[in-house]
Amino acid sequence: MRVAVIENMRISHTGQVGVALAEAGADIDVIRAYAGEPLPSGTGDYDALVVLGGEQNARDDDRHPYLPELASLMRAYGDAGKAVLGICLGSQLLARAYGGDNVIGGAPEFGWQAIQLTPDSNKDPVLSAAVTGFPTFQWHDDTFTLPEGAVRLAENTATPNQAFRVGRAAYGMQFHFEASRAVVDAWKADFAEVIAAKAPGWLDSHSEHAERHGPDADAAGLAIARAWVAQI
Repeated sequence: MRVAVIENMRISHTGQVGVALAEAGADIDVIRAYAGEPLPSGTGDYDALVVLGGEQNARDDDRHPYLPELASLMRAYGDAGKAVLGICLGSQLLARAYGGDNVIGGAPEFGWQAIQLTPDSNKDPVLSAAVTGFPTFQWHDDTFTLPEGAVRLAENTATPNQAFRVGRAAYGMQFHFEASRAVVDAWKADFAEVIAAKAPGWLDSHSEHAERHGPDADAAGLAIARAWVAQI
């Protein structure tokens, strides 16, 4: 299988998704869209599309003019019945692609937080791989409204729309299920000043949070990643 992974910022990690793709023997092409690398011209070259997170918001077209094209590409893959995975910014772009509204600055979350699966997740081939409630890593300020016809699959009190599916296998995940403890450790090193400003004191308590929530978050993230890869 051939999978295109779209990066929206210089420091990006596929985390648990990368683990699951490697297990499946996927041939991965990383496209650095933020640096001007061209997006796929259509749906013919790849079997699946992964769109990672980024610093920008989903409507930041002036500074990142490729975003409308990326949203259209995600919809094209979804409409073709191919597997699509949007994480954080990627989920916001998928919502945009299918007519949802982007709510900028409306839902800040950071760190390991609890989310709950909705009843519709019980029959979903991807989210049903996880337990009903689990911790997962969050790092976002924005949220979105559900597109018409989308199935809401996960929620929490801070951000009601945590995960959704459109069509057969186009998934938006607001939470960073891909962020294993190793990924979070890397973020902690690379973005220490940003984190200190966003969540004062978190860096000092990171080890405690990682020990308490990391194992369950890692397990849920890998289960979800493997289940999504199985949809390809």
